[in-house]
Amino acid sequence: MKTICLYFQVHQPFRFRKYRFFEIGNEHYYYDDYANESFMRKVASKSYLPANKILLDLIKEYGSRFKVAFSISGTALDQFELYAPEVLESFQKLAQTNSVEFLSETYSHTLASLINKEEFLQQIDEHDQKIEKLFGKKPTVFRNTELIYNNEIGDWLAEKGFKGVITEGARHILGWKSPNYVYYSATNPRLKLLLKNSRLSDDIAFRFSNQGWDQYPLTAEKFVGWIKAMDPKEDTLNLFMNYDTFGNIQPKESGIFEFLKAFPKEVFKTNVLTFSTPSEVIDRFQPVAPLSIQYPISWADEERDVSAWLGNELQKEAFNKLFILRDKVLQCNDPQLKLDWKYLQCSDHFYYMSTKFFIHGSLYSYFNPYNSPYEAFINYMNILSDFEIRITECAASNTKADILKNEEIDETKTTKKTKKLKTKIEKEENSLSETTQTKVEKKVSTDKKKSSSTKKKETTKKTATTSKKRT
Repeated sequence: MKTICLYFQVHQPFRFRKYRFFEIGNEHYYYDDYANESFMRKVASKSYLPANKILLDLIKEYGSRFKVAFSISGTALDQFELYAPEVLESFQKLAQTNSVEFLSETYSHTLASLINKEEFLQQIDEHDQKIEKLFGKKPTVFRNTELIYNNEIGDWLAEKGFKGVITEGARHILGWKSPNYVYYSATNPRLKLLLKNSRLSDDIAFRFSNQGWDQYPLTAEKFVGWIKAMDPKEDTLNLFMNYDTFGNIQPKESGIFEFLKAFPKEVFKTNVLTFSTPSEVIDRFQPVAPLSIQYPISWADEERDVSAWLGNELQKEAFNKLFILRDKVLQCNDPQLKLDWKYLQCSDHFYYMSTKFFIHGSLYSYFNPYNSPYEAFINYMNILSDFEIRITECAASNTKADILKNEEIDETKTTKKTKKLKTKIEKEENSLSETTQTKVEKKVSTDKKKSSSTKKKETTKKTATTSKKRT
């Protein structure tokens, strides 16, 4: 039986306020709290809360037959805790059903996998620790920021112990192959690859409410009919999309929630389709072939590359300048600076600087707070300049503190050595004094004995001589 793997990405960046040049070095708070809270509250009420309720109701109705997976960024989790704790609670209720899998990703939705392995792996650890803390689940399948993947990234993830990765079913990688099978990494066969079926995923995520689309309106019955018409030999259909597709990108008025409610019912009517989580797909099906991906792929554009985030000189300058600071960040123990460092890495900031024309650009314009990529670049670089000042001062301060600490340690060691040497000398002097005194006492005692013996001999001799004379 063919299985359907439903996976939803949940992410929100911390948006920056308008940060002017004259604030550099003077004002160190970068975030637009009003925009962050209002946007989170809006998406929570329009999308996350109603969609989570529908999923919970579906799981109650169909039990373990219906399953989904989520990848929630650390920045989204932080905003749930700050602005919408009821959303976090609704995800925790879903986690308790055991019909939901939580995937691993980087904490701050970073592009670190393209430039720094250590930062990339560190952020994975931080993210997975938070997932375990909040949901009691340890992720075993990984989803990288923007579905970015290549052989090298795959090798790192295999070393970390992940059994699978989900990424884009890019046509220039697959060629004639279908994305509807499990594949494995050509450089590390232990790592399995699940590929997004872009056409059917985008039918829901981007085309659902497009009245100019020749398949409009899209009903659950029609969609399941397309799935049934697929090659029966294929193993899995991977439908990957942003979670705010439901109610935000595709508004409630479009009928998107009714589609979500009806979809499992239509699937189970067929008796030849099931639902599975990514880890279940990996465990259930044998991979059919290796995939070698030398250059990074992603979900974006026709090219399915990383040019949406690093395609122009503005983006590259900002990105490279940011990661040059990492060594100084590691020298700093200030929690706020560490947090700013993570939030500065979010891929959205570089996406705002893109000068490309996107196929889906109009659908994503609603969350871009800037009027132009140049405005986005200038604002980001102003913030980064201030951050550099702070991190340099912090690193220098820590270095000075380390020097003073080392001097104190050296001084303490010297003092201890001096005390130890003094004690040793005193012991030796005392020992020498005791030895000398003992020798003197022994000599005196010996001399006394000799003197006594001599006197005794002389007395005996004298007595003998006297006795002889008398005789």
